[in-house]
Amino acid sequence: ETLADIAPLGNRIDTSDLSASALRLWIKDLIGQDRSRITLLFESFGFKHGIPLDADMVFDVRCLPNPHYVPELRPLTGRDQPIKAYLEASPDAMAMLTDIRSFVENWLPCFIRDHRAYLTVAIGCTGGQHRSVYFAETLAVAFREREQVLVRHRELA
Repeated sequence: ETLADIAPLGNRIDTSDLSASALRLWIKDLIGQDRSRITLLFESFGFKHGIPLDADMVFDVRCLPNPHYVPELRPLTGRDQPIKAYLEASPDAMAMLTDIRSFVENWLPCFIRDHRAYLTVAIGCTGGQHRSVYFAETLAVAFREREQVLVRHRELA
């Protein structure tokens, strides 16, 4: 009854038989939005504070060398050059970075085909200050040329 006055102006659409993906596609077509765009969010976090609940992919980098145990690196973050140099000197860190990048590159088209608007890639280390921050920042740079990219550092906020 409340909407009776404006009901003739609207359209009633039965979406009962539409999957979530088909409904998303239909709405994007209706409003003229580009269906092939996806926003990648690279989020760093500390496992000791819990895994982000909205993550689509979660990677654990705690097995890599930890700058926390180098006294002069402890107060820094993964955004600082000494941390970058420390991790880039580690063959394991560089191999894992390459593997994560390849994994996201290989599976990103599947998420795009599913008409996803966002893909959250969470990278965790112990405290969320050094390794995960470096990985999130570095991956963001790698994907920024192709996709819309956001970076969030949960424990640095």
